[in-house]
Amino acid sequence: MDPIKAFKDADEIAAAACNYVLQAARESIAEHGVFNIVLTGGSTPKKLYELLATQTGVEWSKWHFFMGDERFVPVDDERSNQKMAQDSILSKVSLGPDQIQPVPVDQPAADQAASTYEQQILEYFGISLSDPLPAFDLILLGMGSDGHTASLFPGKLSLKETQRLVTASEPGVLPPPVERITFTLPLINAGRRVLFMAAGADKAQAFKHVCQDLTKIPQEAATPAGMVRPAAGKLLWYVDQAIVS
Repeated sequence: MDPIKAFKDADEIAAAACNYVLQAARESIAEHGVFNIVLTGGSTPKKLYELLATQTGVEWSKWHFFMGDERFVPVDDERSNQKMAQDSILSKVSLGPDQIQPVPVDQPAADQAASTYEQQILEYFGISLSDPLPAFDLILLGMGSDGHTASLFPGKLSLKETQRLVTASEPGVLPPPVERITFTLPLINAGRRVLFMAAGADKAQAFKHVCQDLTKIPQEAATPAGMVRPAAGKLLWYVDQAIVS
């Protein structure tokens, strides 16, 4: 099945993604009683979160929220993915404090924040690093015009990390030029469902490379986004007409 679905614009992507997330939540709760979802930053995901916050009949008490990547900035910084998520959905629905797992950016350094977040994930799933990788129910991702996803940038060491679940990442070529904390490729590829949302003509060239990458084995992919292939999960790309034209 073709993993790529094209929509008119970012609003249509968000609407379709909203339906998909809600369906994934229902299936996950029916299967194992909870829904753990990994959020991403960006304008299209923000539209999705705002839509989700307006939905009725959602079993919010069963949802658990994580961040797939974060900038190493204070939680009230406008560049913070967590702040965007907090403003658009997390503060708008009824959640207990134990349902939100933000990246601990109050640590002295980005690598310490990454280690602490990794430990929080391990504790949530009740496993250790020597166990099989945990499988999040749904991981949301975006893509930059350089083909990066989460905070896995082309040519950076974080892209090659295979032992850790979470790692610190140097800034890429795109703003803002701050250190990051990010899920690693192995953790992302362990997800049960991975949904990319990407919109805008500025990303068309990168998406063209991703489409080429998806015909190759992950190790031969040229873009970080093209290396995302859930081992036992489902991969979807929701894109707009501008990115495919």
